[in-house]
Amino acid sequence: MSRSVLEEAKLHAAIREHVAQHEAGIVQEVQDAVAANAVVVVGMAANPFPKKACRALDTAGVKYRYLQYGSYFHGWRRRNALKMWTGWPTFPMVFVKGTLVGGFTDLETLIASGELKTMLA
Repeated sequence: MSRSVLEEAKLHAAIREHVAQHEAGIVQEVQDAVAANAVVVVGMAANPFPKKACRALDTAGVKYRYLQYGSYFHGWRRRNALKMWTGWPTFPMVFVKGTLVGGFTDLETLIASGELKTMLA
């Protein structure tokens, strides 16, 4: 199953560059972190779930890189580019070996099942 994404051919030529460059810096920063680290947690201030994900990884003894972008009232436009890029609607966004595995509860499931250690082996 693949998610629906508007085809580039369906974008008017005059706006393609604008769409392609929209908040490209934040997306590139996350892509670089994901390429350089086995585990990356992308979160935001004042949201308890990124903190819970980090604590779960700490408890499991897993090293990770944490990136924080704004809060509920600050930085939402930049974070929206990450949601558009990944298709994941909430924070945190947890990446393991380059794969988006979901958020905190998804990470918790991977830790409990032992799958996270398998993915990292």
